[in-house]
Amino acid sequence: MKIYLKFDFNTICRKVLEDCLNDKNIKYRILSFGEVEFLDQISKEEQKALFGELNEYGIEIIENQKSALVQKIKDTIVDMVFSERDVNVKASVYLAEKLNHSYGYLSNLFSEVTYTSIENFIILQKIEHSKQLIVNDKLTLTEIAYRLNYSSVAHLSTQFKNTTGITPSQFQKIISKRREIANKK
Repeated sequence: MKIYLKFDFNTICRKVLEDCLNDKNIKYRILSFGEVEFLDQISKEEQKALFGELNEYGIEIIENQKSALVQKIKDTIVDMVFSERDVNVKASVYLAEKLNHSYGYLSNLFSEVTYTSIENFIILQKIEHSKQLIVNDKLTLTEIAYRLNYSSVAHLSTQFKNTTGITPSQFQKIISKRREIANKK
């Protein structure tokens, strides 16, 4: 038997974090995605155990302020792109408002730390989301282009091909073939 899953990374990460903190009886408050405040002092041993457990799930503690802000930029972009709510505002405005910094500062910092641009990161996230939408929701390319704020299907197709090497239509055909083969087994 084979099943297809749809999942939300933010929800999964939050649940893992809450479970780890609750299991260790640590009093905390989640301030925003990727930011937790401990309400009581925790010992070095407790920190080490917690950080080790979180690391098993791919959750790392960021100690450098620049890296922390870059992670917030990434998390905000992922939230913006993968959100079910209509975020029909320019990414530069959205990021500046959400993170309380000028877009110029955020853009320069992001490029300095990651060696790529915010725009490229947004494109990668949009393409990942479009692949998930093709696989899970069986939306038309027109619907996907609209949902991801592309000006046209052609624009989505160009970025999809530049990123993956194939067009969204070719990707849809591959997924359909895989499903046919899986259903025959």
